[in-house]
Amino acid sequence: MGTDDRPSGGRGSRGPYATGQARRQAIVDEALAVFSRTGFHGGSLREIAKRVGVTPAGLLHHFADKEELFAEVLRQRDEAVRAAAGDPAEHTLIEQAKRVVAHNQTSRGLTSLYAIVSAEATDPEHPSHADFAARYRVRADEAAEILRRGQEAGEVRADIDPEHAARLISAVMDGIQLQWLLDESVDMVPLFEEFVTRYLDPAAPPRS
Repeated sequence: MGTDDRPSGGRGSRGPYATGQARRQAIVDEALAVFSRTGFHGGSLREIAKRVGVTPAGLLHHFADKEELFAEVLRQRDEAVRAAAGDPAEHTLIEQAKRVVAHNQTSRGLTSLYAIVSAEATDPEHPSHADFAARYRVRADEAAEILRRGQEAGEVRADIDPEHAARLISAVMDGIQLQWLLDESVDMVPLFEEFVTRYLDPAAPPRS
């Protein structure tokens, strides 16, 4: 026996597990499609189950409720974004942000999901309200610290406030993404690079 208490060989022993994992992932994939179109409140477990080809009861065999399924969709979204950003030890904050913008432009479903749910989550009663408030707060704190180090290294202009800049980076990314979701002729990458160059690059003209 292996450490997971499953036989190490044999198609039959691993088949049901692999099938269950594949079904679980199919549910997450279809949930992403539904939530990215209608948001959390509008997303129906019945519709998701129908798209997967299972009954609502069958869906609940894999996820206890809509909140748990939604949390898994967000978790996988976060993993995809982290992978796109790359290792913080190898990329600066600005490089990471550029990589995320480029990734999001190839992932409409994930980008739409984040835009819709972040707006929904402004409602204090939304199940993700506290999570999204913490996301923005933590992300701003981490970005501000990285910007300070960038200023010390001469990679970020010295005449900006790191706390303000951290919030602005997030706001610009979210705003450009919303415009792209409304009109795909909007190219997010050069727009974000224009902001970075004009606002953060030490070689840019001093702010008045």
